Amino acid sequence: MTTITIDSRAAVARAQSRPSPADTFRQIMIMAWRATKKMRRNPEQFFDVTLQPVLFTVMFAYIFGGAISGDVKSYLPLMIPGILAQTVLTTSMATGTQLREDIDKGVFDRFRSLPMARIAPLAGPMVADLLRYTIAATITFAIGIAIGYRPGGGVLGVVAAILLAVFTGWSLAWVFTCLGTVARSAQSVQGISMMIMFPLTFLSNAFVPVNTLPGWLAAFVRVNPVSHLVSADRDLANGAHVSAEAGWTLVASVAVIVVFAPLAVRLYKRHL
Repeated sequence: MTTITIDSRAAVARAQSRPSPADTFRQIMIMAWRATKKMRRNPEQFFDVTLQPVLFTVMFAYIFGGAISGDVKSYLPLMIPGILAQTVLTTSMATGTQLREDIDKGVFDRFRSLPMARIAPLAGPMVADLLRYTIAATITFAIGIAIGYRPGGGVLGVVAAILLAVFTGWSLAWVFTCLGTVARSAQSVQGISMMIMFPLTFLSNAFVPVNTLPGWLAAFVRVNPVSHLVSADRDLANGAHVSAEAGWTLVASVAVIVVFAPLAVRLYKRHL
């Protein structure tokens, strides 16, 4: 009879060993693919990124165009980058809501026994959400061009504006991920997210020039982070110019990721 000896300390060490960076990346991409398949099976998840840009672009152009710039065509260079920023940033709110729904359904309980990096279940869906942000941004410019917008920055300027908006939206999604781990329901996540994003997007320079606003409101608009993103996107899309606004937007986005990504992972561990 053969006796099998098990080194308990070695087994525990193997079970508790941290995944390597390569393993972490692979696990994140696996979770991203899972989220992408979920989107394919639930096409309603694309309604906000396909319908919202169309409705907002057409509605705002023809309602505010004449009043603000004299005609629709003159208003589009001001409005389209604003719609781009608003659409991508508000789309990022869905990240926290979907996370809370998965937690409530017990999906994350299945991950508890799997030897995966703790950040993978969080970062994976966010990588998949990059597809949603890109679709929303592309449709925004497509509708703008269809109704008369001609971006002076050309293809490179438009692509740069989209990339900046998508990266900013992705960084902000980490904030909503944190919210999704602490809120009690998906409805509360959605409500709180709207209370945060709607004032930031509408009380910005996205739709009207700052110099037309009252002094107290203009002061807030100038320091609003969304205004910096909108200004940077205007410089890129309308003139292919990389301004200081783009630099400040990138710095702020990186700072948000550095702060909220580790915080989201720590809050997520509380559910394990």
